[in-house]
Amino acid sequence: MTDAFMGPPWQMDWRLDALASRDALPGHVRKMVDEARAELVTAKDPYFRGIDADAVLPETVRVQPMRSSDPRGPRILYFDDGDGWLTYTFVPRSEDPQILVFEVFWQGTDPPAPSPAEP
Repeated sequence: MTDAFMGPPWQMDWRLDALASRDALPGHVRKMVDEARAELVTAKDPYFRGIDADAVLPETVRVQPMRSSDPRGPRILYFDDGDGWLTYTFVPRSEDPQILVFEVFWQGTDPPAPSPAEP
């Protein structure tokens, strides 16, 4: 261990029920969750505070506080254009900062429906 505050990549821990929910998702959705996870653990600030702080995220991913009155509280990371999300909090301990995932949910179609505009 080091005495200095650690930065990304952050450690990530999952509640067992959240991990079970992730594992029960279809393969293409698990891949989206894993891609969103990669963005989260490598973010300079996992809370994405500030104006356009989440501008570096892919178009289909966005982060917002669960409650606007609690700026250091839990966050929601939306993926798959909002059809899925995971809720998490960041614990900025000096020795072992980590992201804790509480819930994973997806309500999209399986398999992905083709666009009506496509022939």
